[in-house]
Amino acid sequence: MPKKKKKKKISDEIWALAKTKNHLSARHIEMAKKLGMNPKKFGSLVPNKSEPWKKPLGQFIESCYYKRFEKQQSRKKNGKHNEETP
Repeated sequence: MPKKKKKKKISDEIWALAKTKNHLSARHIEMAKKLGMNPKKFGSLVPNKSEPWKKPLGQFIESCYYKRFEKQQSRKKNGKHNEETP
C-alpha cells in the first residue's frame, strides 16, 4: 500500500513540475489529466521556433479537450433526441 501512495505523490510532483516548466494553468493541468496525457511527454508538444504551425501547449490541450468532450456531449444529445422521436 505505501508504494501506491509514493507513486501518487511522485505523479503529483511531476504534474506540478510540468505546470511550472510549461507555464500552464491549473485548468490546463486538469484538462490534460482528464484526457489521459502524460506530463513527461509535454516536451515534444511544445512548439519550437522552427515549428510555427504548432499551437502553444495550453491552447493545444484546450482544443483536444473540447474536441473530445463536445463530441461525447453531442452524441448523448443526438441519442436522446433519436429515442424521443418515433
